[in-house]
Amino acid sequence: MATAPQCREAILAIKPYVPGKPIEEVQRELGVKDVIKLASNENPLGPSPDAVQALREASERVYLYPDGNCYYLKNALAEKLGVSPENIIVGNGTDEILKMLAEAYVNPGDEIVVADPTFSEYEFAAQVMAGRAIKVPCRSFRHDLKAMAASLTPRTRLVFVCNPNNPTGTIVGQVTLDSFLKEVPPSVLVVLDEAYADYVTAEHYPDSLAYIRRGRANVIVLRTFSKIYGLAGLRVGYGVAVPEIIRNLNRVREPFNVNLLAQAAAIAALKDEAHLKKSREVNTEGKQYLYEQFTALGLQYVPTEANFIFVDIQRDSRAVFQELLKRGVIVRTGDIFGYDTYLRVTIGTRRQNERFIQDLREVLGQA
Repeated sequence: MATAPQCREAILAIKPYVPGKPIEEVQRELGVKDVIKLASNENPLGPSPDAVQALREASERVYLYPDGNCYYLKNALAEKLGVSPENIIVGNGTDEILKMLAEAYVNPGDEIVVADPTFSEYEFAAQVMAGRAIKVPCRSFRHDLKAMAASLTPRTRLVFVCNPNNPTGTIVGQVTLDSFLKEVPPSVLVVLDEAYADYVTAEHYPDSLAYIRRGRANVIVLRTFSKIYGLAGLRVGYGVAVPEIIRNLNRVREPFNVNLLAQAAAIAALKDEAHLKKSREVNTEGKQYLYEQFTALGLQYVPTEANFIFVDIQRDSRAVFQELLKRGVIVRTGDIFGYDTYLRVTIGTRRQNERFIQDLREVLGQA
């Protein structure tokens, strides 16, 4: 038997990302027709109708390459955010920008600092470049920024602050973040991942873009169109930083990385404030309903500023996950984050939330 070419040793330590189960897979494997997905923190209302219309119109131009510079999308973002287009990079989802950051800033043996638990793709990006993730345990499900600052070494290149944090839904406030940034040396780039920022209602949530407007050179803010904008299937994310950081990321960015349809839909979605308002209202109402139901079931949960809730179901999450799956309800198990008795549940529509609670009661034997 022929021997296959040897891969880079560094990638052997990487555990491939396991996404939430698609609806079609559950329908195919279990024969369940009515399936709801509360696993991947998508907007249950879907995208803005304006974005859908923009998709239809743009579809006639798919024989053309997209604008590799995302000129119109960058300008639309710059106007909305109060920054310059030179402060913005657009990616094939923020996942691509995470990989760009590692490619641009992490050498073999370098370190990144992350909370534990948090979004797994930070560690993945470092491992691709033969870097090492230093994991700092959360305190009461929140980033322990003092401990993270104490973990910085001369080998540290990137620090990731997921705000709100995935999977806990907790946030770092303005005062805490300001204090942390005073402890971070200029040689370390702080990545503020704000994928769920549009759902936050807390008044002490940081104005992170103010750091960029003031010219702070070691901060980048990441946001996405995959969550509240409902465009997860098109993969559009963006980063905001000083021009030097953006130029470095563009050096490792693939040409035409954001497709034509995605750019058109994102521009239209940005303009539809009514859809964003409705999405926030549905999330706030659903959050309160699920809080009340979890309390009635005697289940502890982590108060959230995102569109998901981390809840302790007090038994093996994988077993409960499988039973819910049989009933056509897809959620996320907590064991992948190191919490074997927790589920991460996306806040859905009223109908979806009620169905989830009904099925959860039955599975937990409390119908």
